[in-house]
Amino acid sequence: MRELLVATRNKGKVREIADLLLPTGIRVTSLLDHPGMPDIIEDGVTFRANAAKKAVVIARHTGLLVMGEDSGLEVDALGGRPGVYSARYSGENATDDTNNALLLKELAGVPAEKRTARYRSAIALADKDVLVDVVEGSCEGLIAGECRGTNGFGYDPLFLIPSYQRTFGELDLAVKQTMSHRANALRKFLKLLENYLVRTAS
Repeated sequence: MRELLVATRNKGKVREIADLLLPTGIRVTSLLDHPGMPDIIEDGVTFRANAAKKAVVIARHTGLLVMGEDSGLEVDALGGRPGVYSARYSGENATDDTNNALLLKELAGVPAEKRTARYRSAIALADKDVLVDVVEGSCEGLIAGECRGTNGFGYDPLFLIPSYQRTFGELDLAVKQTMSHRANALRKFLKLLENYLVRTAS
């Protein structure tokens, strides 16, 4: 069985990716399964740059087929912040709770209709020789006035889907995976991966 190493230690992200790639029969592992991997400084100014860096660094180190994914939240009322700094929005020791608390504080007084936002995801594929390509996906929503639900991770308890009037924290994972930024990017990634495997099989 072919292995795809996902260059992350985020258990929630790995679980989502593994579920979405289940039909491919590919064995999904992560940095949690490969101790001693080099630390990656996410210094890119775009999700695309960070995803590519993760994939290339780990692929060169291991010689394996690697997926690098970077994602985050863009809030229009905050000029696109937190953007690529989503994971460390509230500081070096940021947690989901402190990030969400800071986001609510910065949006205090902003009316519901002006709390538009989107999740973005960039996913890169690299092997030991080269960066194969990078694909992207997004999902539009609003920032709720309070955290709602315990599903998902990151800003999910605040990311409201208007058509459901529920946050990603309230929606079942199966529903989230029909529309999320990561699911939209992964659908493109699947085609990229399939083409790569066909091309390298000969």
